[in-house]
Amino acid sequence: MTWKKLLAPPIVVGLFLLIAASALFGMVRSSLQAHLIKQPIHAPGGRQVSAIPAETANWIREGPDRREAEMIEGVLGTTNYLNRLYVKKSTRGTDQPKYVDLHLAYYTGMIDTVPHVPERCMVGGGWSIVGATKDVRLALRGMIEIPDMDVPESMGRVTLARIATPGGPMSGARVRLPEGMDRIDLRVTPFATADGRGKLYAGYFFIANGGIATTAEQVRLLAFDLRSKYAYYLKVQVASPMVSSPEELGQLAEELLSELLPEIMLCVPDWIDVRMGLYPPETQQSGVSGTVGDRSGGNGGSGG
Repeated sequence: MTWKKLLAPPIVVGLFLLIAASALFGMVRSSLQAHLIKQPIHAPGGRQVSAIPAETANWIREGPDRREAEMIEGVLGTTNYLNRLYVKKSTRGTDQPKYVDLHLAYYTGMIDTVPHVPERCMVGGGWSIVGATKDVRLALRGMIEIPDMDVPESMGRVTLARIATPGGPMSGARVRLPEGMDRIDLRVTPFATADGRGKLYAGYFFIANGGIATTAEQVRLLAFDLRSKYAYYLKVQVASPMVSSPEELGQLAEELLSELLPEIMLCVPDWIDVRMGLYPPETQQSGVSGTVGDRSGGNGGSGG
């Protein structure tokens, strides 16, 4: 190639159009205040999901929390997670105890892949899907919700709930609940081991940028709003081998999460404060792990 050929009109015009398009794109992005690169954000004080109480009014932890091997944590894509077995107190020690295996996993920053869900990780761990996936609407009860009068009307209806954990350090405090509390759908799938001896139902939903999502597509819509500088999502997953239907798992999830959701919301950023520019402070550091998007694979455990 010679300079004469490089300066030919078609090449010059094409180069000019590329430069103009690049400049125009930057101007449009700036005018719309669009954020294509998401920054990580964490709960105040870097509170981890493992900080939720081991005991509520009607539920108590059974055994120690379970941590995954380093290799599995690499697959999970975060170290800010919780694997904990809860048992309903009134059934503890009976011949029909009610157990719920709770898994929480927090992700933030450039979350650019499909969330790690049971349909992927449990199958990868040797389980088989043995029935249709079904969305079960959760009606969380017991939380006394009151309107947050400090929020501008333009942000819609925002509600507060009181932390009711007996003896907990935050007991009595109020926390904002996610938008869409009346539309929480638990996506439930039945699983079985290859020999058919092990069976369980697992279900999940997401809390993403202050809203509720059921599917990976909905997570992307919530967590990748171009108007938002930050992005996070928290997977809330429950599983139990003690139930025989998606609805029965949904009922147990309702009972447990009705007592735990306010505490769980302390483990994510207050999205109203984020939208109002009150959080995070400029000095916040992103040293808490869990800033990398999820990756495929899994071990078939509760952290699916």
